[in-house]
Amino acid sequence: MRRRFHWDKKYLYWGVTAFLVVAASILFYMALNYMPVLKQGLRKLANILNPFIWGLVFTYLLTPLMRTLERSCFGPLGRKLYKKNPDQARRFGRAFSVLVSIIVLIAMLTALVYMILPQLYSSIETIVTNSPAYLENLGVWVEQTLKDFPAVADFLEDRLAELNTNLGNDLFGWIQTNVLPQLGSFVTNVTSGVYSVVRGVYNLVIGIIVSIYLLNGIEHYGAAFKRLLYSLFNIESAEKLLEGIRFTDRTFMGFINGKLLDSAIIGLICYIVCAILNMPYTLLVSVIIGITNIIPFFGPLIGAIPSAFIILMVDPLKCLIFIIFIIILQQIDGNFIGPKILGNSVGISGFWVMFSIILGAGLFGFWGMLLGVPVFVVIYTLLNGALERKLRRTDLPVEVSAYQDLDHIDAVTRQSVRRSQPAEAAEENAAEI
Repeated sequence: MRRRFHWDKKYLYWGVTAFLVVAASILFYMALNYMPVLKQGLRKLANILNPFIWGLVFTYLLTPLMRTLERSCFGPLGRKLYKKNPDQARRFGRAFSVLVSIIVLIAMLTALVYMILPQLYSSIETIVTNSPAYLENLGVWVEQTLKDFPAVADFLEDRLAELNTNLGNDLFGWIQTNVLPQLGSFVTNVTSGVYSVVRGVYNLVIGIIVSIYLLNGIEHYGAAFKRLLYSLFNIESAEKLLEGIRFTDRTFMGFINGKLLDSAIIGLICYIVCAILNMPYTLLVSVIIGITNIIPFFGPLIGAIPSAFIILMVDPLKCLIFIIFIIILQQIDGNFIGPKILGNSVGISGFWVMFSIILGAGLFGFWGMLLGVPVFVVIYTLLNGALERKLRRTDLPVEVSAYQDLDHIDAVTRQSVRRSQPAEAAEENAAEI
């Protein structure tokens, strides 16, 4: 009599698991082999979707302003104008709130282009034009400074004479081997630059149009996204995802708005003080300080170095005064202005701030330096929350201070035994419990 074959669920489970592990390993290996092609494809897709990415960025930044205008200004105005038609009143309030928000965005971009950029161009043009005189003044200053050190002055003079002798031959060889062959690609680079500018304007215009659509129907798109989450996950998982998204939104919005306001204040203070001290290229230096201050931790250093060098070419004494002023300004910002504006939007130690900036810069360049901190805050908070929940489930201490000077935790009583605590005392405490 033939025996029937019975499936063993345990072996079936392990077989399916082994198959999935092997399949995942093969897919991972293939992904590593085709990583350059994958990166190229993602880069091409990002270039195509660039206008929509900018539209999402504009929408995200303008949503608080739009909601504020709708709640405090145009919403009440619409309800007064259309008392018998609430739907028309709502559309009126939303339309004018979006319109004013877009006008504010365009006004800020226009101010950046027509007020700041021409003056920056003028400052840079003046620097290039007067650079020989600046270098000559710098040389005179160095010569006067080294009068008290004749040995050092003679050494530098000999080195400069030797450098001058070799410079002509090196310069001629560099022009012949590097500059002349590259003249053909110069036109190509100029054309590529013009195309990049046109492409940037196109992305900007389409991004603004996309943001108008998104701002006008932001509740609808938010509801559609929630419906998608609840359709893909169970209720508990969807609620956790929504809670994580809300926390990420609060973290990013608080950090970005806080840093923008903080950097604007620092740039304005720098402009006022530099104007009072009659510093050269006041606007250029203030813009550099304000923009680089957006980057946490390294931003002040990144902005101070080129600014100090620009002032050094004009007046070395004012450069020293500027460095002292920047040190004082950054101390004020780091200890008073920054914490007052940012509050607890960062919430991690200086070590993790530096770690997140270096990691973000290495992976994503400037945007990684700018957004590395809030991204790390979100990841750090989520991991720390999961860790705390795990410790609570196992009846272990949650606070980090509870693990200082810890020798071990008794597996039966769950009591912490510290290094300074005698073993007998620990046993007596366990017996009492």
